[in-house]
Amino acid sequence: MEWMKISGTACAFVWMLAAGPAVCAEAMFSWNEGPAKESILNFVQDVTDGAGDRYVPPGRRIAVFDNDGTLWAEQPVYFQALFAIDRVKALAPQHPEWQGQEPFAALLRGDLSALLAGGERSVAEVLAATHAGMTTEEFEKIVSDWLGSAKHPQTGKPYNRMVYQPMLELLEYLRANGFKTFIVSGGGVEFMRVFAEQTYGIPPEQVVGSYGRQKYEVSDEAGPLLIKLPEIDFVSDGPGKPVAIQRVIGRRPLAAFGNSDGDFQMLQWTCSGEGARLCLIIHHTDAAREWAYDRASRIGHLDETLAAARTKGWIVVDMKRDWKRIYSGDMIDESTAH
Repeated sequence: MEWMKISGTACAFVWMLAAGPAVCAEAMFSWNEGPAKESILNFVQDVTDGAGDRYVPPGRRIAVFDNDGTLWAEQPVYFQALFAIDRVKALAPQHPEWQGQEPFAALLRGDLSALLAGGERSVAEVLAATHAGMTTEEFEKIVSDWLGSAKHPQTGKPYNRMVYQPMLELLEYLRANGFKTFIVSGGGVEFMRVFAEQTYGIPPEQVVGSYGRQKYEVSDEAGPLLIKLPEIDFVSDGPGKPVAIQRVIGRRPLAAFGNSDGDFQMLQWTCSGEGARLCLIIHHTDAAREWAYDRASRIGHLDETLAAARTKGWIVVDMKRDWKRIYSGDMIDESTAH
């Protein structure tokens, strides 16, 4: 992570001095040469070349990124769901009724199947029960403490070390070329804002996500507070993503990056605009270094979007073929480097 901060600063400095397009492509060193990387470089070259007919002023260079499965891993379930499961276990002594109430009873037994089978309703129920009844500051501390100690059940890595190194480099490359980068995810906005700036260099005000209701109250002891309520207010997934982009950002993006059918409408909305556009899908194809999944997976289900990419000219990144390394901190896999 420290290298990326230094690299990004250096790239931005060179960009300002050179006042030229598409600088610091060499910073994307974890990408293999090929159509995916070439498409990114060509797109950035086009929109930053002031003498070209596809030039876009910096203020309109907006790039949006899904989070789960696009910037960090998402198997065996979304990391926020794993956080919620740990919260169920921590709160269980206060809720004896959960022993006979699904999906809570199954989660206390360590069984994720009930949560997955129940779909969005079950997940929303668990999130509402575990994320509410506290101030926003209290929630932020709980998430921060969890990220500081929790480990992924299969890899044993801290969750914030399961970030995709090639995507960190892409974020830095875009920002060095005058782009403003946003997260637009179905995940909880308050959850993602805890780690997004330190992990991705994306500040809280550039994180767009699902959110629950909150209320403002004034306590005699603590003063003004924002209290999280057990109600979902808006889900930023599927068709909700373009709505959230318009509501929060107010500009149609030039570039969009996703990995599942939950990102289809965001990609469709982005690439239906005029001028140069880039829509890119991360296809999880690397069972050895990460996971291989698409149409058959409940998590990161990729079917409609993958089919659309072939007809609409969206870029598909084959993780096994296009990335020299997967996670931040991993060594380069020489067998994939070419």
